[in-house]
Amino acid sequence: MGFFSSYTNASPSTLRALQIPADWQATLGPMLPSYAEFLRKAHLKFVSVRQLIEPHTHMRGKVHNSLPPRSMWNNVRSTLKVIDSLADRLDLQVKDVVSVYRSPAYNAKCPGAKSNSFHMRNNAIDIVFPCAPGKVSAMARAMRSGGMFAGGVGRYAGFTHIDTRGNNADW
Repeated sequence: MGFFSSYTNASPSTLRALQIPADWQATLGPMLPSYAEFLRKAHLKFVSVRQLIEPHTHMRGKVHNSLPPRSMWNNVRSTLKVIDSLADRLDLQVKDVVSVYRSPAYNAKCPGAKSNSFHMRNNAIDIVFPCAPGKVSAMARAMRSGGMFAGGVGRYAGFTHIDTRGNNADW
């Protein structure tokens, strides 16, 4: 099977091995084991499945985020490849994943979020590395200039935004 080809469920023992807390299933619903398996099959070296799922458990006010609809799962594929290659080039593990998919209701509660955010399309990731965001964004822009991807690179005080929208944008 190829990259991201499985929609089978991760077993309870696999979820434990991925360090997915049992209470996340109550928060995220019955699709969690299948989504965890989908991400596990990516064989990412520098970011964990747990890190990628955790932002989906967050709340803003009384609004919960959620997992992306299954029809959007593949949208994150190219962004994950960029993130893993970026980490490899920086020779650093991802320290934290701030945001991946955002449900429309959750996105509306995020300060500064655009109403047409690429997070709502499941092809944007906000990440933190154990180094200055300027170093991360510079490396991402160099990778993009080298033809590795077409997308957005946003430098923020505490994190870097990477998306694979198909055209280049910087902020």
